[in-house]
Amino acid sequence: MTPFTKELIRVLESIPPGCVITYGQAARMAGNPRAARQVARVLHSMSAKYNLPWHRVVNAKGEIAISDDLLKNEQKRRLEEEGVSFTADGRVDLMKAK
Repeated sequence: MTPFTKELIRVLESIPPGCVITYGQAARMAGNPRAARQVARVLHSMSAKYNLPWHRVVNAKGEIAISDDLLKNEQKRRLEEEGVSFTADGRVDLMKAK
């Protein structure tokens, strides 16, 4: 595992319930601001193994970036259960969700 991946896992594990960050923010916090796509890969491949709160990461627009409808609905449900609200167009207000 690369040092970036180790740090990214630490960053992701530290996102508290009710908070949301973007892929870019996670990458920046882990030390590589240009690695937003790597964040998505780590979440996809390691969430189950490391019990990562994958549902607390959205894209820069505050949108759920998952294309699978079942997983998209699960992410939205989990966030709402943690008190995260969505706008009428389905986005997280990133200023309120921190």
